[in-house]
Amino acid sequence: MSDNHKKILILIADAGLGHRTAAEALEAACQQLYGEESEIVVKNPLDHPDLPDFISETQSNYDDIVKAIPKLYRIGYDLSDADVPVALMEGGYIVVLFNVIRKVIDDCKPDLIMSTYPIYQAPLKIIFQVDDLNIPLIAVVTDLVTVHQTWFNDGVTKLAVPTDVVRDLALEAGLAEDQVVKTGIPVDPKIAELKNREVAEIRRSLDWEEEPIGILVAGSPRVPNMMEIIQALDQSDHNIQFGLVAGGHDPLYDQFKQTKWRHPAQIYNFVDFMPELMRVADLIVSKAGGLIVTESLASGLPLMFVHVLPGQERGNADFVVDHDAGAMCETPETALETLSRWLENDQAQLNQVARNAEILGQPEAAHEIVKLGWQLIN
Repeated sequence: MSDNHKKILILIADAGLGHRTAAEALEAACQQLYGEESEIVVKNPLDHPDLPDFISETQSNYDDIVKAIPKLYRIGYDLSDADVPVALMEGGYIVVLFNVIRKVIDDCKPDLIMSTYPIYQAPLKIIFQVDDLNIPLIAVVTDLVTVHQTWFNDGVTKLAVPTDVVRDLALEAGLAEDQVVKTGIPVDPKIAELKNREVAEIRRSLDWEEEPIGILVAGSPRVPNMMEIIQALDQSDHNIQFGLVAGGHDPLYDQFKQTKWRHPAQIYNFVDFMPELMRVADLIVSKAGGLIVTESLASGLPLMFVHVLPGQERGNADFVVDHDAGAMCETPETALETLSRWLENDQAQLNQVARNAEILGQPEAAHEIVKLGWQLIN
């Protein structure tokens, strides 16, 4: 290994898929740009064996909490976003995570740290001070508008933000202008690469039909009315087809398989080729999670939101709807009416919404963040 070989540590969490997906996008961009000159290590401190079980289990309980008691989740989110609770939370994170993250750093000895989860910034700041470490830290925000205050810890070298709204929030929270960089949320670099491939070619490779409008469904156990809405869309008289992705949720996958669909439907459980599916689709039905929204916009894909989690997802949905890059469709009737409106007059409105989504999309965000990090250590 040469003296110039750099070690990059990416810190993740599994409280929702988005934080890991963003980290995987950063890892892929690192490999593409600097794979010969670097070693990339991806670690989830919340999975560390020295961490108490009740902390580790907060990740696996996340889906259950937001599905069963979303209103309570919203109240807790809002209360914890005030200045005093944030200070208390950060103090708690420092106590619980200090030794674990310190061990991760000791084992890895990174030249650069990137974090896609907000609770790591406070412990990292104290570790750097106690151990007199000078390791650049880039924190990468993974929601578009409504962002928790814990992201805005002044211990970061750079905070990569997705929008001007979040940039302004970071500055109001006390970060310096040169700490905050607007990059977008990192998405799989393959999304940008696929822009150069013909849709018809990819559809054939996936056994999709070439002519019908493609409706991609990003299924989630957190969406209580998903099946009713999709079945309503299936009653459309327009020439459509479905790509139904259960996201690894077996009960939803079974429902997809057992349903008799009126229109052609390709059914998947968990997939590792979401960029290809987004490339061949004409619109996506999903919840308003930060990463699915960002990936869709990067793909120029209109969004039909069937569920919004109180808290950060409301900001994501409002951002998209306000820019006419998607629509709220939380009932079967609204979804079917929106589809009909988008597809009338040779899908003129759908084409416009797609153009709006493409304008908002930032498919090169992962590369931009990695290049920024590389500049900090070279």
